[in-house]
Amino acid sequence: MRPIFLLSLGLLAPLTACDGSKEGTSISINSADEDGNVVAGVDGKTGRVSVDTPVFKGSLTLPKLHLDADNFDLNGVHLYPGSTISTMNIDAHKKGEDNDDDGALVMTFDSPADPATVRDWFKTRLSAAGFTLTDAGNGLTGTTDEKKPFKLDLVPAAGGHAKGTIAING
Repeated sequence: MRPIFLLSLGLLAPLTACDGSKEGTSISINSADEDGNVVAGVDGKTGRVSVDTPVFKGSLTLPKLHLDADNFDLNGVHLYPGSTISTMNIDAHKKGEDNDDDGALVMTFDSPADPATVRDWFKTRLSAAGFTLTDAGNGLTGTTDEKKPFKLDLVPAAGGHAKGTIAING
C-alpha cells in the first residue's frame, strides 16, 4: 500500500495549478512507522492543506484540487470516463518486522453512467489487469492482482449517474 501513499503525496504537488471555482477533491493521508505518525489532508471545499509529522506541522490554503478519471489508476485501469473523485482516504503504514506494506484506500467518485454500466466497465478492465472479481449487486467484490481485498459499491445518482466507492485493504 506504500505506493498508493507515495502516489497520493504526488497529488499534493500540483495544487497550485488547480481551478478554485468549484468544490474540489478531499484527500486524507495517515501513515505510521517506527519514526512516528504522518497525517496530511486536503479539504476539497476550502483548498486548505494540512500536514502533521514528527518534525513539521503546518497548514496553508491553495487553489482546490480537482481529481478525475485520469488521475486514478489501478494497474493501468482508470475510472470510468468522465468520472470525478470526491474523496480519497489513504491509511498507509508498515506492519511487522518484515516491513511488508499494509494499509487501506477508500475513494468515492461520481460517474456519468448508470451503476450497471460502470460495474461492467470495471469488471472487464480490472479482470484483464489480474483482479479476481464477482458481481455483488450493483458492485463488485474480490481481490487485486496482489490478492488484497477489493470492493466496488455503486448506487444510482441524479441525472443517470452512479456514485461509487472503491475500497482496497492491505
